Amino acid sequence: MRQIPLPLGTGAGPSRIVVGSANSQAIEAFGQVQDWPFRTAVLFGPPHSGKSLLGRWFADSGLGDMIDDAETMDEADLFHRWNRAQEQGRALLVVANAGEGGWQIKLPDLASRLGSALHLEIGEPDDAMMAELIAIHAEMRGLALGPDAAAYLVPRAERSHLGVERLVAAIDRLSMERKQAPTLAIWRDALDETLGASQPRLL
Repeated sequence: MRQIPLPLGTGAGPSRIVVGSANSQAIEAFGQVQDWPFRTAVLFGPPHSGKSLLGRWFADSGLGDMIDDAETMDEADLFHRWNRAQEQGRALLVVANAGEGGWQIKLPDLASRLGSALHLEIGEPDDAMMAELIAIHAEMRGLALGPDAAAYLVPRAERSHLGVERLVAAIDRLSMERKQAPTLAIWRDALDETLGASQPRLL
């Protein structure tokens, strides 16, 4: 497990990217832009999975250009950006929130070009990555969650980037409401809140 520090001024998000099984394939591909078809890659992934952070790191590292939230753009404008990257001989990373197959492009030329691009997808985090994500989100909130908290929460939490973010936010809020440091009782209540008390979980 390793982390990639991000440049200062990246906004309110994490200051570094956790590298794990969910995103290591995409990060490795960033170092091989010369092998991308048309020097273009499309990065898909679920909400809050670090796609935009990876895209900014890609662009800030001088590896190429990045287009975020591509599925919300006018398709003609997006095709123009693709053409400009081709003319300039620059690699282009297109970041989309929709999962592969969920982004239906209507413009035939754009659909053909992006369909031929390298497709990368961020998956679900494994246990080690979950623990690192919990630590980063807790740090961002100034919340004291040590290894014992991660050991308890990881096997019980929703296995997703967004799930981790919501869980740590719930722990933080409950801790402030009760005016006490996070305890096992708070961890349990936060799990119930984010998963639903009716959902089966480990004790």
